[in-house]
Amino acid sequence: MKYEDLKILDQLREKGSITEEEYQREKAKILNESPSSSFSGSKPLFGMAEKSYLMLMHLSQLLGLVIPFAGFAVPVLLWIANKENNPNVDLHGKNILNFTISYLIYTAILAITIIGIPLLFVLGVAYLIFVIMASVKANNGEYWRYPFIIQFFK
Repeated sequence: MKYEDLKILDQLREKGSITEEEYQREKAKILNESPSSSFSGSKPLFGMAEKSYLMLMHLSQLLGLVIPFAGFAVPVLLWIANKENNPNVDLHGKNILNFTISYLIYTAILAITIIGIPLLFVLGVAYLIFVIMASVKANNGEYWRYPFIIQFFK
């Protein structure tokens, strides 16, 4: 019975009928566990709680503003370090990676075109806002899918 329910739930998520957050919540209900109970008792890395670690993963993208490529490398390293131990770290890590790659592609496309150059500023502001929003949501224990991303990793 649980397998059939999970299969239907996954199909709804694939079609876009439900969000990833709704999928995770309903999956937890089906499996009779809370969405964050899989990792809440242990400490992932640096002695942090799960919510803080996820928030750090999202905020670490802003290191790219100070150190070139650090905004890509650090979140990937944080993701790889704990993706096996925690499904939430894996979920957020894939989301971050999809976001970073998508916005790099958008930046390259806009930089090539004359009309797109002024839009680079808008894209940069959107990037900053989206990273902060995802960080706050992660710290509140919520999953938030970045807007306008291409799903490279599912």
